[in-house]
Amino acid sequence: MRIPLLIGNWKMNKGPSETAELVEGLLAALEGISGVDVGIAPPFVSLHAAKGALVRPPMVLLGAQNCHWAESGAFTGEISPSMLAECGCSFAILGHSERRQFFGENDSGVSKRAHALLKAGMVPVVCVGETLDEREAGAHLEVVEKQLTASLEGIEAGSLGRVVIAYEPVWAIGTGKTASPEQAQQMHEHIRKILIKLGGAAVADGIRILYGGSVTPDNAAILLKQPDIDGALVGGASLDAQKFASIVRFSV
Repeated sequence: MRIPLLIGNWKMNKGPSETAELVEGLLAALEGISGVDVGIAPPFVSLHAAKGALVRPPMVLLGAQNCHWAESGAFTGEISPSMLAECGCSFAILGHSERRQFFGENDSGVSKRAHALLKAGMVPVVCVGETLDEREAGAHLEVVEKQLTASLEGIEAGSLGRVVIAYEPVWAIGTGKTASPEQAQQMHEHIRKILIKLGGAAVADGIRILYGGSVTPDNAAILLKQPDIDGALVGGASLDAQKFASIVRFSV
């Protein structure tokens, strides 16, 4: 039985001075909720403030929005997995569509980052998803399979089970559009079949596949009821403690 996982991706929002307030509000809103894992991914500069605010139950996991694959070195502006771990992070988001679109990140880089996170004992949250043109051309299943296979290249079955996958149709990121429950389930089922090829049925059955793409309290319930949707990667709605907590409730 896969435990649902809900991750709030704060993107480039909430500096250190605002972070403690949002975390405190979220902890209060999550009181009494169990049977689900919850995580937040603030900007790098707010990780320390978030760690300081996450000092009481309910437990909320702390993660980052990206990382580099090297342990250290001449990589100006980058952060290593060990640095994130020292900040209290247990996971990092990799290959988000915004990183791919605006910063030129690709599957090869995602793969190297995933390997580095696993080596550091952290969880890679690997994002995949098609553009609107690719979906309308009927190439969405093929596109996601290529992305996923390349992003997980070289990860052995024993480590693959520690990875989380997030399906985020690019056309639904920050647009207010959402994949229908049927579209989302079809892709999540397809992803599960790919994972079976990569790691075997037992490993694939334990991997959590999250849906990301304008998830709100209005559409979360029906999306999270789908058999292969194990949670959500939530963007804008995660910046409101009450909205994010209500989405979490729909998963249990």
